[in-house]
This record gives sequence, structure tokens and C-alpha cells, in this order.
Amino acid sequence: MTPILIVIIILSFVFDYINGFHDAANSIATIVSTKVLTPFQAVLWAAVFNFAAFFVSKYIVGEFKIGNTIAKTVALQEGDPLALYVVLCGLLAAIFWNLLTWWFGIPSSSSHTLIGGLIGAAVAHYGTFSVIAGSKVLWIVAFIFLAPLIGMIIAFMITVLIVHISKRSRPHKAEKWFKRLQLVSSAAFSLGHGGNDAQKVMGIIGAAMISSHYIEDFSQIPNWVPISCFIAIGLGTMSGGWKIVKTMGTRITKVSPLEGVSAETAGAMTLYIAEHFGIPVSTTHTITGSIIGVGATKRLSAVRWGVTVNLLWAWILTIPISGLMAALLFLLIKMFV
Repeated sequence: MTPILIVIIILSFVFDYINGFHDAANSIATIVSTKVLTPFQAVLWAAVFNFAAFFVSKYIVGEFKIGNTIAKTVALQEGDPLALYVVLCGLLAAIFWNLLTWWFGIPSSSSHTLIGGLIGAAVAHYGTFSVIAGSKVLWIVAFIFLAPLIGMIIAFMITVLIVHISKRSRPHKAEKWFKRLQLVSSAAFSLGHGGNDAQKVMGIIGAAMISSHYIEDFSQIPNWVPISCFIAIGLGTMSGGWKIVKTMGTRITKVSPLEGVSAETAGAMTLYIAEHFGIPVSTTHTITGSIIGVGATKRLSAVRWGVTVNLLWAWILTIPISGLMAALLFLLIKMFV
């Protein structure tokens, strides 16, 4: 391995770790806000299932479709000595944006900042948008809006169905059952989070390895890469991201155990659908849409739309800002290599 490839692999694991604590809130916000688990118990619970997603992707799904999609987002030219610097700049921009949004408690997308960084650095290097795999990127961009919408619709339907089924149940007994079910629904969502987000880092490492001729195709990626990626995201999740937990768990809408089950189940279903088709989506967007769907079953005013609009702006701006940062960083590095 070349030194630059080793640096990219190390930074990829750093990004994966940051992704874990940045997105920990997605898996645990509702389960913490409903007091089913303490924050410490919740991050341990989520981290275990983040890592368990490796076995689901490897032995049940049978392939890492999302990793393959990310690896082919931009067409890096073989033998290009600067191709690895494109990957490096995309990674650095993504790490910076993730840390910045985490600091301000904004639940932005780790997936989209990574993709935006790659695209920005690639366009800056090759001077053309033709290096972008248009069909793949169009689906990714479309799901910025579709993922939360799908999560919202499914959550709305599940909540209405559960309320109808349990309307004759005693409130205290029903709440006890929904608290137990939240353990299952949060585990399901954590499996989806691990399967979706750890693969994105695999895709970055795969693209770098292909570009440097370490492997010829993504299917040849060594086993230690996916295992390390799933471990890194699990460790990151254990570190938590409490500022974003507060935004996700309380500021969008007040969530009960019943609604927590609905939101997490809807989010998990959306992630599984996306993984089936190999489309990288934002777990942040997905669970936010699901929480909004739950809030909308009570009344539209139950959703704090001011907070939601601010989140939407962060989602829309993530790809272009990450792309611009990566492009400027690449042009700067290019002056010295």
C-alpha cells in the first residue's frame, strides 16, 4: 500500500467513528426521550446492533450494495496520480462538516456530506461534471426528499393502525408493552443504520483501493475492511451525540413510547428498502421524517415546523457546501503535489 492510501484508510475509519457519534441520536433519541433506557444503556444497545448489521449484510443480504454504489459515484481515472487526493479531500471536507454540524446540534447527513465532498473534489480535478455517475447521484439526491417522505408516510400509517388496535387497552398496560417494543424497534433501526452508513465508508476505501490498483473491483475488497468499518461505527455510536439527541428526541415533537415504536419501525423499514436497492440514504433524514409523521397524527401543530424548516435547509445545503469545501481543498493541495 502507498502512504496516501494508508492515510485515506485511517481517515475513513475516523470519519466512520465520527459518523457513529454524529448519528447516534438517530437510533436512540426516541428511546431516551421516552425514558425506556438511560442514555448510556441506549448507546450500548445501538452500538451492538450497529455492528451486528455486518452479519446481516454479509450473510443474509449477501453483498454490500451501498458500498458498491458509493465506490462508483465518481469515475476516477486509472493511473491518475492525483485520483487518491480527490478521495482524500472529499473525506476531509466530510469530516469537517460532520464535526461542525455536530457542534451546533444540527442533524445533517453524513452520507450526503461524503458524497458532496467526493463530487466537489472530482469536478475540481477533472474540470467537468461528466466524471459524476449521473444515474447513481440522481437517485441519491432524489432520496434527500423521498427518504423522509417515505418515513413520514409509513410512520403516520403505523401510528394510526396501532392507535386503532389498542384503543380499548388500559393506558398503563399498553404503555408498558410499547416500552418493551421500543427495544425491538430501536434495535431494528440500529441494524439499518449500521448496514447503511458503515457501507458508505467501505465504498470510499474501495474507490481508493481500485484507483491505486490494490484491487480491481469492489467485490474483491478484503474482509478486514467491512469488519473494521462496522466496528468503527459501533464505537462511534457508543460515544453518543447528546446535542443532536436533544433536537431529535424533544425539539421536533414530544414522543411517547407508542410513537417511538412507530417512528423507529418506519425508519427501519425505509432503510431496509433503500439498502435492498443499493441507494445510500440519510438515516438522519429518515428518522426525522418518521418523527414528523408520528407528530402529524395528533395534529399538524404538534410538529415544531420552525425547527423542521431549519433542518431542511441544513439537508439541502450539505452536498453543495461539502462539495465546495472539498474543491477548494483539492485546488490548495494540488499546488504542493
